[in-house]
This record gives sequence, structure tokens and C-alpha cells, in this order.
Amino acid sequence: MTLAEGVVGIRPIRRRDMAVWRDVRRRNAEWLRPWEATQPDPQSGPPTFSGMVATLRREARAGRVLPFVVTYEGRLVGQLTLGGVTYGSLRGGHIGYWVDEAVAGRGVIPTAVALATDHAFTVLRLHRIEIAMRPENAASQRVAEKLGFRFEGRRPAYLHIDGDWRDHLVYALNAEDVPQGLLNRWRNARGQ
Repeated sequence: MTLAEGVVGIRPIRRRDMAVWRDVRRRNAEWLRPWEATQPDPQSGPPTFSGMVATLRREARAGRVLPFVVTYEGRLVGQLTLGGVTYGSLRGGHIGYWVDEAVAGRGVIPTAVALATDHAFTVLRLHRIEIAMRPENAASQRVAEKLGFRFEGRRPAYLHIDGDWRDHLVYALNAEDVPQGLLNRWRNARGQ
């Protein structure tokens, strides 16, 4: 499944993305370092690309994750994961993402988040999506706010990021908040 709006798209991550994915990550290592999840046990180290894709695909088959790459003008420029998918009485999930600094500020991530959120609400029939980010990550806060996610609070020592347990701000959106869809809201906000 591929979802697109103009020059921005999201599609499932594939093993053959490895070379391009690694190149983008290598070029953006310093820029992404303050926001990237790390392992609390330094002995475990980061997973290999193949290991990450295998884990994401296994979780996707179980219905718990939707792992996407983000594309801009057909090029891989980032990653977006709809994770923690829960059904039952919660029917929710959370979105995490990163993007190449070279395309930051062009509406790529807000568009990708809108595409994934609409898919979650309409196809998966989820009710709630959350985005969590470090308080210092003003760019991610702007993404959530531009899209109309509401601020719900601070989670102390929420995720292991950049070598320590870090606080996160949490924003959320419910399906009934966007009856016409989040992508439609985003288009209207941009005057399209």
C-alpha cells in the first residue's frame, strides 16, 4: 500500500531500501541524534537494518505496527511508524517519525502524519493517535500543533533517547476531531 499527497508519500519499508536508508541516516546522524531512541543496555547496540525490517514486518503481520518510509519527489527521505496499535476498547496507536534535514520545513512530515492518521482512522478504524516528543524538539511540536493534535501533558522519563531516560510531551487526536479527515484539515490550513 502506498499513500500519497502531491510529492509526499508513505509506503511500507522494504529490505531493498537498505542502501538509501543508511545513506540518509548517515548524512543526518548528528541532526537526528538528540531525538533518536537508544537502548538502555549499551551492550545490546542498535539493530541492523535487516533486523529492524524483520522485526517491523513481524509486528506488522501481527497488526501492531505499520512501518513506512517517507518519500519526497519519489526519494526516500525518512521513516514513519504507526506503532503500539491496540484494538478493543482503546483502539489507538502512536506515530513516530524522522526526516532528512534537507527536506525539513517543506511540509513533508505533517503531510506524512496526516496520510498515516487518516489511514489509521478510516481503514484500521482506530479512535486515537498520539505523538510524543522531547520538550526540546520544537519542530516536532510544530508538526503536532499545525495538524491540530491537542497537547495532553508531559510524561517523565518516558523513552530512552540519546543515552538517557527523557521526558516527552504528548499530543493526541481522536477520530471525531477530524470528521472530514486530517489530510483535508492540513490542506485547508495550507490554503490548498
